[in-house]
Amino acid sequence: VQLQASGGGLVQVGGSLRLSCAASGLTFSDFGMGWFRQAPGKEREFLARLGRGRGVITYADSVKGRFTASRDNTKSTAYLRMDSLQPEDTAVYYCAAGGNYWSPAQRDAYAYWGQGTLVTVSS
Repeated sequence: VQLQASGGGLVQVGGSLRLSCAASGLTFSDFGMGWFRQAPGKEREFLARLGRGRGVITYADSVKGRFTASRDNTKSTAYLRMDSLQPEDTAVYYCAAGGNYWSPAQRDAYAYWGQGTLVTVSS
């Protein structure tokens, strides 16, 4: 199983980015997809989780209204659209497959993790 996260980079304050997570080696539609991030010196933080198929999307309060998670099961790809980016959004962003609806932030409930993509927001 591979999860390939991409789309990170350097963006100015107030800008936008769209991250992608391409999955292979698994039946993509059978898995919920989560997004997390980890800033230097901090714990990995839950951002969003999409249920299987066209299931429920859960967001962390810290990104609700600014980040939009989506998935395309025909392409086995999950996305995270990030708007109004701020310096505190600077982190390595990870996608993960699995998790559950009741505890979407529970990291050990995710079976597979991508390698991460770096997002840097400059002021």
